[in-house]
Amino acid sequence: MSEGTLLPERSRLVQQHLVDAGVDTTIRVLPDSARTAAEAAAAIGCDVAAIANSLVFLADGEPVLIMTSGGHRADFAVLTESIGAVEISMAPASVVRAATGQAIGGVAPVGHPAPLRTFLDEALQDHDELWAAAGHPHTVMPLTFEQLRVITNGAVIPVA
Repeated sequence: MSEGTLLPERSRLVQQHLVDAGVDTTIRVLPDSARTAAEAAAAIGCDVAAIANSLVFLADGEPVLIMTSGGHRADFAVLTESIGAVEISMAPASVVRAATGQAIGGVAPVGHPAPLRTFLDEALQDHDELWAAAGHPHTVMPLTFEQLRVITNGAVIPVA
């Protein structure tokens, strides 16, 4: 992974987490921002549904990470039921930054100050290769669903 020295600091933390977990992948630096699933899919050349969005929600006041397919929007009623919460809402940017150490648009599934309770959209299983942000809006990484499940210890749930 010779690109490591060129990676932004937050992406280097993500890369170290991947190495520690035994996941062999290469973080790619994109020339333009990939803050949205559509931007990322266009830059990578993949189906938008193969983008694994890292979204931070507040579930009963606790930050949780929901990895959703870029192919649909998360349904709050389905999410609430799927994770067993009473109330769920999008986390404000300040909470996302505090919980992940990363900015919205670049939140990776790992590399956070402390592990977040994580849930994986069951629709992500439909893709042989997924693409997730790697800690910065200009970095992405390919993963299999199984690699994503292992590194996040995420529970597989319906989100839409």
